[in-house]
Amino acid sequence: MRFLRRNSTESATAPEEQASSAEIAEPIEGEKARTPGKGRATPKRREAEVRKRGPVPPPPRTQREALRRAKGNKEDRRKAAAIRRERMNAGDDAYLMPRDRGPARAYVRDLVDSRRNLMGLFMPLAIIVFVSILTPSPMIKQYASLFCMFMLLSMIIEGVVLGRLVTRKVRERFPQDTSRGFGLGWYAFTRATQIRKLRMPKPRVKPGDAV
Repeated sequence: MRFLRRNSTESATAPEEQASSAEIAEPIEGEKARTPGKGRATPKRREAEVRKRGPVPPPPRTQREALRRAKGNKEDRRKAAAIRRERMNAGDDAYLMPRDRGPARAYVRDLVDSRRNLMGLFMPLAIIVFVSILTPSPMIKQYASLFCMFMLLSMIIEGVVLGRLVTRKVRERFPQDTSRGFGLGWYAFTRATQIRKLRMPKPRVKPGDAV
């Protein structure tokens, strides 16, 4: 039947078309399939932060401009330091050192500041010891040594009593606090040995006030 026959032209071109389509479909040997990229490199974290902050200011053109910029940065740092010091004196936990943070440590500071401690004379006593060493008189050295030994012994006894008192009161006021007794006692001892005006944070109570 005639309609079942193929045209000679179609039979000649069919193998060529099949070969070309096979060549197109067949991937190149040794080449891995790759996902097309997005056309640009992923920005680094530093570049993203710089882009977020804005463009970098141009370098100073004159020495006067450089000095003016340095002065402005210095003033900003000085203001930030003043604010940080003020917040530390006020007892703000966000600005305090880790050893001073928490309500239990604030309570310990109030307990120490509400007492008149003999340990507050520790720094003046150190000055007396230094002066007595420089004194040429043996008698003055002897009496100064005896006085300093008596004062140091009294301070140690007072520190032990204060540490036990502070630990007991902290346990009663803050039963959930997990601080060790030695740590609380040492914290109270070190604060008591400081001169009242130099304590950081500043005392919130006066001597004799109820805490």
